[in-house]
Amino acid sequence: MSSALEIDFFFANPYSPWERGANENLNGLIRQYIPKSSSFDEITLERIIEIQEKLNNRLRKRFNFETPNYMFNQKVAFVT
Repeated sequence: MSSALEIDFFFANPYSPWERGANENLNGLIRQYIPKSSSFDEITLERIIEIQEKLNNRLRKRFNFETPNYMFNQKVAFVT
């Protein structure tokens, strides 16, 4: 999959958040919608899908101000 998508990946060491910058950033974005004190038992599937749609359609500087959905679809179009 790595070569087909032309991306690199690695496995971070446990308890090393500095090795997971993108993941930690996404956690921060999610926390804009779901506060840290929230119980996930109280969050509906509809709410999760709503948050997912907002985050996947949010413009990102790292993608030259395109959305993650757009970038994903661009990569998938070249693989098929």
